[in-house]
Amino acid sequence: MTKSHSNGRHCELAGDGGMDVPEVLRVIELTRSVAGAACGRLFAGLGHEVTLCEPAAGHPLRAREFTFTATAAGKRSVVCDPALAPADWEALLTSADVLLIDLSPSRARELGLDPECLARRFPRLVTVSLTAFGLEGEFAETAGDSLLAEAYGGLAQMVGEPDRSPLTLGGEQAAYAAAFVGLFGASLALHRRTRTGTGDHVEVALSDVAAYMDWKSDVTYELGAAVPCRTGASRGSWRIVEAKDGWVGVIFLDHQWPAVVELIDDDRLADPEFLDASVRLERAEELWPVIADAIRRRHAAEVYASAQRLGLPFGYAATAADLLAADQLAKRGFVIPPDRRRRDAPVVSFLLPDARTVEAERAPALGEDAIVRRAAVAGVTPAAEVGVGRLGDAPLAGMLVLDFGTITAGAATSRLLADYGATVIKIESNARPDRFRQWAMPGADAGVIPTVSPMFASNNVGKIGLCVDLKSEGGRRIVHDLIRRADVLVENFRAGVTHRMGIDPDTTRELNPDLIYLSLSSQGSVGPESRYSSYGSTLDLLSGLAAVTGYRGEAPIWSSGDVNFPDQIVALAGAALVAHAVATRRAGTWLDVSQRELVAWTLADQLAAFVWEGRPMHPTGNRRPGATPHDVYPTAETAWIALSCTADVHRRALGTLVPGLPVAEDEQWWWDNQDDVDARINEWASTRTRDQAVAELRAAGVPAVPVCTAADRAVQSRYRERRLALRGADGGWLKGFPMILRGFAPADPGPAPGLGEDVADPRSHEYITFLTNLLPELDGETPGLSSMRSDSSGAAERAEVR
Repeated sequence: MTKSHSNGRHCELAGDGGMDVPEVLRVIELTRSVAGAACGRLFAGLGHEVTLCEPAAGHPLRAREFTFTATAAGKRSVVCDPALAPADWEALLTSADVLLIDLSPSRARELGLDPECLARRFPRLVTVSLTAFGLEGEFAETAGDSLLAEAYGGLAQMVGEPDRSPLTLGGEQAAYAAAFVGLFGASLALHRRTRTGTGDHVEVALSDVAAYMDWKSDVTYELGAAVPCRTGASRGSWRIVEAKDGWVGVIFLDHQWPAVVELIDDDRLADPEFLDASVRLERAEELWPVIADAIRRRHAAEVYASAQRLGLPFGYAATAADLLAADQLAKRGFVIPPDRRRRDAPVVSFLLPDARTVEAERAPALGEDAIVRRAAVAGVTPAAEVGVGRLGDAPLAGMLVLDFGTITAGAATSRLLADYGATVIKIESNARPDRFRQWAMPGADAGVIPTVSPMFASNNVGKIGLCVDLKSEGGRRIVHDLIRRADVLVENFRAGVTHRMGIDPDTTRELNPDLIYLSLSSQGSVGPESRYSSYGSTLDLLSGLAAVTGYRGEAPIWSSGDVNFPDQIVALAGAALVAHAVATRRAGTWLDVSQRELVAWTLADQLAAFVWEGRPMHPTGNRRPGATPHDVYPTAETAWIALSCTADVHRRALGTLVPGLPVAEDEQWWWDNQDDVDARINEWASTRTRDQAVAELRAAGVPAVPVCTAADRAVQSRYRERRLALRGADGGWLKGFPMILRGFAPADPGPAPGLGEDVADPRSHEYITFLTNLLPELDGETPGLSSMRSDSSGAAERAEVR
C-alpha cells in the first residue's frame, strides 16, 4: 500500500522487492477446534476465499450444528485429508496465501506440516497454528479447549465468586480471542512478506492468550504479596442485582454517586457521608439493600435506560431474546431480520457494517465444493536475510499511528501496533488525560487516587507522547497536521465525541482520504444507544456474555473489573482489523466496531439455538456441549484442577483412576450421570495436591491442567521464554506479546510517555522539534528516529526510540 499525501509526504508500506498481498486471499483451513474454525470465519467474513478441508466423516463441529454454522459461514468445503490425498493437498497449498491448522506438534510432523517442513516446501505461505498450549512445552501434546486454556492461563482464577469454584467465561471465549490473534499474526506476516518475499509461521496458544488478557492480575501481584482472586458480582463497589424481570449491573465512578442517588430515589442514600467512597465501603451492608430493593421493583431495561440518561454506565444482563429484539443491534444490521433467517446461516451478521450483506452467509454442506487446481504462484527471491527485533524489519515499520485510545480497548490496540513496528503517537491533553494514568489499583483504599497508576504502562509502553488541547485552534491545527501524515487513527470514544474534537471520520477523510480509521465505541457509531456510556463490566452484561457466565441455574456473573474481558478481546480484534486493512491494501477504510456486537458475535451459536430450538442463554457453570466431564475440581491444598474429556478414550482413562467411575460405559452414560461423576472426581482430587492430581491424570491420558494464578505465572519459565511477561526499564512487570511470530520477535518496548504541558501552537518550538525528529524517519530519509517525550514531571527531553 503506497500513500501520497497532498503535503508531499510519501510513505511506502508495501516495499518494492517483495510480493504484493492480494486483496482476496486464498486461505486453506485444516482445523477441528472452535479456535481454528473461528479464525477461518474471520477471513471469510472479511471477503477472502476460505477452503475448509474436511475428513470424509465431516468436521467434528458438525455434531454441534449451531457452532458449526456460526464458524463455517461463508467458507467452501472440500473433502481432503492430507494423509490420504497428498496430491490434492499439495495443489491447495501451492497456490495458498494462508494455512490455518490446529494440529498437535506430533501430528503436524507426521503430515509434514510442522514449521520447518512448511517453510522448506512452501516458502511464501503464511501458516497460523492455533493450539491450546503451543507447539513446545509440557502440555504441547495435550488436547484442550477454552476451559483448559483459561484454567492454565490463569483467567479462570479471576472469574466467579471468591468462596466458590473458578469459572470459564460463557461460550468459547479463549478460542475466539485466539482467533483474533491468529488474524493479527497472519496479517502482519502477509504485510511483511511484501518486503521479504517469504511467508512465516504464527504460533498462537489459547492458554497464552488467556494469560495475556489477565495482565492486570500480574501487575497487582507484582506490587504486593496477595494473589489476585475472584471478586464475584455480589460484593464490592460494583454489583449485579436482581430486577423485576432480570439483572442489572450497578456500575459508577466515585463522582457519579449523586446520580446514583437520583436514580434510586430513596432518602436513605442522601446522607452526605455517602459522598465519601470509603464510607460507602464501610456501610455497604446498609447501602446495598436499599439499592437492591429499589431495582427489584423495576424492569431491568428501564433501570438501564434511566441510568444511562443520567450518565451512569449501568448495564443489564441481556438474554438471547433481548439481543435479538434490541433496536440498537437491528438498526446497525447486526441482527438478521426474522424473515431472512435460515437454519444453515448465522442469525447475526459479521463484525463490520461494511461486510454485512442483505442475506446471511450460509455454512457449506460437506464436500459441496470441488478442489480447484490452480497454477503455483511464482517463486520470489527472498530479500536479504533480516535480523530479529530491528525496527526496520518489523511488519509495520514505516507506519504512523495516531492513538486517541484510553484505558484498555483503544490504548492496548495501539500498543500491539507499536510492538510490531508502527510509530504510535499517544495524544492526550492535561484536561483529558488517559484515565488509566490515575486508575485505582484493585484492593486499594476507596477514594485513594495514585499519582501514576501501574496499570498505565502495560498499555502504553513504546509510544511517543504528545500533549495537545483539541479545544484550542492551535491544538486542532497540530492534530490535523498529523492526521494528514498518518496511516492509522485509533479511538474508543463514545459516538459523537470525535465530532466535537474535530477528529471524526468525515473530517479526517477530507484531511487524508487514505487514513485507516478504527472506531472502538461501546455500541457503534449510530443507533438509539450509540451515545450510552460503558465500561468492560457494562459490556459483559449488554453483550450477553454475563447471561451465560455463572454457576448452573444461578445469577449471571461478569468477568469483573479486575479483568474486563470485553476490553481485552476488543483490543486484540482492533489490532487484527487494522493489520488486515494494511496487509490487504484497504486504505481509506473506516472500521466501525461496536464492542457490544463483537462480544455478542462470539455467542452466535447460542443465539441460533434460541431462534431455532427455543434454548435460552443461561449460565451452565463449566459444562459445555461436546465434552463431559468438563469442569474444575478442588484439591487437598485448596487449589483447583480442570479437565475436559472430549472422547471415549479420555473417559475410559478417567475410569481407571477414579474409584466408582466405569471404564466401559458408553458416552451417554456419562452425560446422564454428570453430577455423580463430578462428585466422585471431587472426592478423588481432594486427597491429592493440585500437581499430583494433574500428573496422574495426564499420565493416564486424561486432558487435565492446573488452575493457575498470577503467582504461578510469576515463577513459571514459560511466560518469560515465550515473552508473555517482560521487565520494563524500571524493573517492573509489563505485559508482553500474545503470540510467536517466527520471522520477527519484537524488541522490548521503550517507556510509556509521561504527561507534559499542552503544545498549543504548531509554530511552537516543541512541536517543530517533534515533527522534524519524527517525520524524516517515516519518510525513510534518515536512519535514526528521535522523538519528543515528556517525563512525569512535565519536562521535555529528547529520547532515542529503538
